[in-house]
Amino acid sequence: MIRSGSYSGHARIGIMEALPWIAAIAVYFLLPEYLSLGARIMIFILFTLSLDLILGYAGIITLGHSVFLGIGAYTAGILSVKLNVNDPFLQLIAGCLTSALFGLVSGAVILRTRNLTLLMLTLAITAIVYEIGNKASSLTGGADGLPGVQVNPFFGTFEFDLWGRTGYVYCAIVLFVIWFVVRRLIYSPFGAMLTGIRENTPRMHALGAPVYQRLLIVYTISAGIAGIAGVLMTQVTQSVGLNVLTFEVAGDVLVMLILGGVGRIYGAFVGPVVYMVAQDLLAKQFPEYWSFGVGILLVLVVFFARGGILGLVDKIVDRARTP
Repeated sequence: MIRSGSYSGHARIGIMEALPWIAAIAVYFLLPEYLSLGARIMIFILFTLSLDLILGYAGIITLGHSVFLGIGAYTAGILSVKLNVNDPFLQLIAGCLTSALFGLVSGAVILRTRNLTLLMLTLAITAIVYEIGNKASSLTGGADGLPGVQVNPFFGTFEFDLWGRTGYVYCAIVLFVIWFVVRRLIYSPFGAMLTGIRENTPRMHALGAPVYQRLLIVYTISAGIAGIAGVLMTQVTQSVGLNVLTFEVAGDVLVMLILGGVGRIYGAFVGPVVYMVAQDLLAKQFPEYWSFGVGILLVLVVFFARGGILGLVDKIVDRARTP
């Protein structure tokens, strides 16, 4: 099955790991009416992957990860609306670097703390950035946001259309590249060190490992990836608002990660799909109470699948293999 492990045994990409990409190709051809939803799902897969990198592998607890998504999203929006920079790749790079820089600066402070203090600092930083976004209306549009974001055709040929075809392919390509980089990272000696820090920080200190430096590096990388997700969100929707900086978004991505499986790279793929498809279906049937259904789903996973949906699948397969 697809699961996390030591870097020595998972260097090669297995056949099962091709399934998400086969499914993405199948959706493009078989379900063209859902491409806009598919693009949004892939954006949240990327966002969830960035959270899993610090929470699942490094053990950094945060409830303010949405701040990096929002910084990336607003960077793309400001570049387009205020500076008329509409090249998708320039926006992508700028959003990544801006979020990574903020992650480096903020991480240098908050990563010197632990547990509840760290958690509260992430909340405080998110609240501060939200208020800055709200008050700096001349730059961010305030409560009205920045509508009318323009994005040049992808590779100068493929325009972002209302049906979401270009946006879907664009998001899939970016997600594949980031997934490949993250996979190489977590199955490397660096990733093994992160797991050691998560499992037993005092022992890693005793071994002479540069714990603080490694945590700051992975926090910065995670912030940059979240910023890329924010840029994609702005480019696909062609607008950006304060909603990307809210605690609700940070809570949603945490729920997605728990549903899929924390500390399992493919949990970041499963969780957003289950959450957003369930949200879409429940919202159509019960517009006012869809969150109740999602809440029940989360409770069931927490009680009966401690390792998330992937953990439950692994247990079922292991029992089936046991004679």
